[in-house]
Amino acid sequence: MDTLIALVNRIQHACTVLGDHGAGAALPTLWEALPSVAVVGGQSSGKSSVLESIVGRDFLPRGSGVGNGIVTRRPLVLQLHKIDQGLQDYAEFLHLPKKRFTDFSMVRKEIEDETDRLTEKTKRISPVPIHLRIYSPNVVNLTLIDLPGLTKVAVEEQPESIVQDIENMIHSYVDKPNCLILAITPANQDIATSDAIKVSRQVDPAGERTFGVLTKLDLMDKGTNALDVLEGRSYRLQNPWVGIVNRSQADINRNVDMIAARWREREFFTTSPDYSHLASQMGSEYLARILSKSLLGWLLIEVIWFQHLESVIRVRIPKIASLINRNIDELEAEVTRLGRPVAVDAGAQLYTILELCRDFEQVFKEYLDGGRPGGDRIYRVFDHQLPAALRKLPLDRHLSLQNVRKVISEADGYQPHLIAPEQGYRRLLESSLHYFKGPAQASVDAVHFLLKEIVRKSIAETQELKRFPTLQAEVAAAANEALERFREDGRKTTLRLVEMESSYITVDFFRKLPQEAEKGMNPAPSSVEHYAEGHFQRIGSNVSSYVGMVSETLRNSIPKAVVHCQVREAKRSLLDHFYAELGKKEERQFSQLLGENSELMERRQQCANRLELYRSARDEIEAVCWSG
Repeated sequence: MDTLIALVNRIQHACTVLGDHGAGAALPTLWEALPSVAVVGGQSSGKSSVLESIVGRDFLPRGSGVGNGIVTRRPLVLQLHKIDQGLQDYAEFLHLPKKRFTDFSMVRKEIEDETDRLTEKTKRISPVPIHLRIYSPNVVNLTLIDLPGLTKVAVEEQPESIVQDIENMIHSYVDKPNCLILAITPANQDIATSDAIKVSRQVDPAGERTFGVLTKLDLMDKGTNALDVLEGRSYRLQNPWVGIVNRSQADINRNVDMIAARWREREFFTTSPDYSHLASQMGSEYLARILSKSLLGWLLIEVIWFQHLESVIRVRIPKIASLINRNIDELEAEVTRLGRPVAVDAGAQLYTILELCRDFEQVFKEYLDGGRPGGDRIYRVFDHQLPAALRKLPLDRHLSLQNVRKVISEADGYQPHLIAPEQGYRRLLESSLHYFKGPAQASVDAVHFLLKEIVRKSIAETQELKRFPTLQAEVAAAANEALERFREDGRKTTLRLVEMESSYITVDFFRKLPQEAEKGMNPAPSSVEHYAEGHFQRIGSNVSSYVGMVSETLRNSIPKAVVHCQVREAKRSLLDHFYAELGKKEERQFSQLLGENSELMERRQQCANRLELYRSARDEIEAVCWSG
């Protein structure tokens, strides 16, 4: 039977991890699968003393008198684990994994500190539970939930809703049909006004899962007793009422230990004329025994727990194990994505930087080569934007009859041309070809903009680089500086192509002119004909034809120059200058480049902590499965 209870505690611990770290919403935790015991009572009803009597240790925070307000301000999930005789008692908190407490005064302090962490040393309450496990040879395997004491009014520093808030918190536990209720009531209070019994009556009207506990029997007025309650005449429960004699505040102040307190409690019941006939069924030791044997022991385990455990083992444990494994896989994937902590060795740091840069360059090349969408926009610059810009050049206006006449006349000066106006032709051609500089530079700038956009996307999509904002900024700056250099080279090259066309006119173009004149049977027009309208129209047409030929040439050569100077160089040497500068840096500068985002570091630590807890939970579940 002890083995079975130990297995239950293992399942409870595993599910506690799930509930506390985000997985509880996906699958009901063990509080819905296995019974637990909620300790309910009003303020100063003696709840703490009852719990400490069961454990046999002083470990709970206490008030020192009337008017101190709520002492228990967060639920305390207390798991008791019986260990072999002769071993030392110790305690562990779920929020402090691997830290073992053997000084129980430090357990009390940690409960106070952890409570203050959420409630900020005020008298407010928090529904977030504290999970504590106590290992001792002197306890029974049991899970108890200590809840804030019920109150009637709010005191200073408490919100007006405190009364309802506490009731809601208590109901969040006791409303569950398999939550057993340990209802604590002071014997010197009328049972009809008991806060604990009021709650119990609301959720368990038949009294099937309520255990009544009367405290402070030694403080009743002389001539009165609590037999009507203890013998079930005042308020009947399906389980027996148990009377308790707590340590007084003076006893606590004098550090009266539990052994002495239990001896005095036994003496009170055995020597009392009112309760001596019930002495064997009274006291904290008896309460601990019935909680083990009656509540969570032989009867309840045989009748209820076997049914629950059979269902859990056959149905819920596989689901819980699957959920744990899925969360472990997700966390391991996230830890992998977040990356391992940065090495301290300079060589390893340099290797990490180079690896990250290569990852970025690989993403950048994938964009250009079509492995990722976006690089095709560069082709659209050459296939659509450049031809459209060339078509929009104002050549028709520039080669109008009026402008041709003006340019030819100005080129002739005082001496009109004799055969063909060569100087006029050259001026018209040079001024026409000058217009091609605009589309050439526009193509360079358009591709530069697209390359910068691809750099931005590649930086954003290099996941590992996100860990290091400083390095990310340095790589982005270096890449953009390189693109600026490539743009300047592209600008110079494309403009040089245009200037080359202006610098040397294809001779065949001029040689055709006399032949065309001969075909027209007018090889030597008179000076009057030289300046006739048809003559200037023919000149404009000839220039337009030559410019059209050059336009087709530049339409093909400008893209080649842009790709050669910008795209090709970006693929080949985007970070070459950065690598050269990297080799000049000192070791401390590597550490600065690999300074991580603080939020990311915090997230990695959170993931590591949760991963450790989930693996612990998996070990607990596997232990249950193997034990079965």
